[in-house]
Amino acid sequence: MNDRRTRWLALYALCLGDLMIVLDTNIVNVALPSIQTDLGFSPEALAWVVNAYMLTFGGFLLLSGRLGDLYGNRRVLLGGVASFTAASVACAFAPSATFLVVGRAVQGLGGAAVSAVALALIMGLFTDPGERAKAMGVFGFVMSGGGAVGVLLGGVLTGLLTWHWIFLVNVPIGFAVWLLVTRLIPADAGQADGSRLDVTGAALVTVALMLAVYGVVGGNEAGWTSTRTLGILAGAVALLVAFVVREARVEHPLVPLRLFTLRNVAVSQVVGVLWAGAMFACFFLTALYMQGVLGYDALEVGLAYLPSCLVMAVMSVSVSDRLVMRFGIRPPLTVGLALVAASLALFAGVPVDGRYALHVLPGMVLLGLGAGIAFNPVLLAAMGDVEPHEAGLASGVVNTSFMMGGALGLAVLVSISSWRTSDLAAGGSAPLEALNGGYQLAFATGAVMAAAAAVVGGTLLRPKPMQAPEPDLEPALPAAA
Repeated sequence: MNDRRTRWLALYALCLGDLMIVLDTNIVNVALPSIQTDLGFSPEALAWVVNAYMLTFGGFLLLSGRLGDLYGNRRVLLGGVASFTAASVACAFAPSATFLVVGRAVQGLGGAAVSAVALALIMGLFTDPGERAKAMGVFGFVMSGGGAVGVLLGGVLTGLLTWHWIFLVNVPIGFAVWLLVTRLIPADAGQADGSRLDVTGAALVTVALMLAVYGVVGGNEAGWTSTRTLGILAGAVALLVAFVVREARVEHPLVPLRLFTLRNVAVSQVVGVLWAGAMFACFFLTALYMQGVLGYDALEVGLAYLPSCLVMAVMSVSVSDRLVMRFGIRPPLTVGLALVAASLALFAGVPVDGRYALHVLPGMVLLGLGAGIAFNPVLLAAMGDVEPHEAGLASGVVNTSFMMGGALGLAVLVSISSWRTSDLAAGGSAPLEALNGGYQLAFATGAVMAAAAAVVGGTLLRPKPMQAPEPDLEPALPAAA
């Protein structure tokens, strides 16, 4: 097998592994009512099926990325795939609510390891600008479209089979990824000989991120101004400050602070936070609108996302890289994020008696177009200035910003939706009208966030110019994505 073909097969293996992780962020949402009935979750405890995964996933991204740099990205990825697959089996056959929550936490640990280093491995495989742009397009669809695919697959599996299959589907994928990665990607030794792990720094940032996620995901339930929420978030900030102080002084920092002095890295994190907040909320709120207002069942909700997934796949794999190579990074990023903002603006006008073809489908198509175009340049901008020996850490930073932005954006927009619904209900609106009014305001706020991401990226990024690839460097399998 020639090197070019091997690289692209390795890319597909890495994307499959990361897709497995991204799916699990959203695939569970549609199945929550069935899980609650079977395992006897209380309404309050049910949220931990999602929160347990988010806590460990968000908390261990930075540490996993640094471990990849020190001890080998391939080794960390294989460990993550193995633990995620084993935890998926445990979740599928969980005999109790507690067992399922623990399994979800272990899934989050494995997911953090895979997500934190997959991007670094891809950047190492593809050094030519043209091939890298194509590879980032494929990987961009996995990260941006995985949420929509998760809702689609969750609805189909839960509607046609049982909720157990949303976890069992990971088992053959995990085995396939393990076998392909071991065969296609050479072992990398990492930099462990020249550095050592900053254990104290790792503990500080991991606990800080877990506290931040916990405070954000519980903010709506406990109240954003409650002593509990403010105390948790203050603790997270204090630990982050302590972490930054330590990293500035220690000889071998977990996260070298010079990484954040790179303009494109810093700006990309801001763009990622804003965009992820809008995207996460869009997937979540559109599902709630279709179920709670339009009365769709789980299968219908899943199928409603199919056009968005298809459009996003075509744009990510076949169009985005060509736009980047012709116009550079900033124009496609700005246009793509503007289309996402337009999609959310359309959803902000959905009525109580909305019809799919008229009120849902146009927004889904625009979302697919925008996300499919924009994710590739965001990844290229974030990773383009990073030295190879810190690619794992930079990959972890990118994933952390998206994860934290998604969690924060979702929490804020759900809080805005709930406040508006309560306000309308108190004013005498019918329950369904009040619920829909809350969703409309949340969608409008998400549109503002996506528009802000477009402005920040379009005005502040200063990426290196892209160069067109030579004809003989075209990938051997461009259509296989």
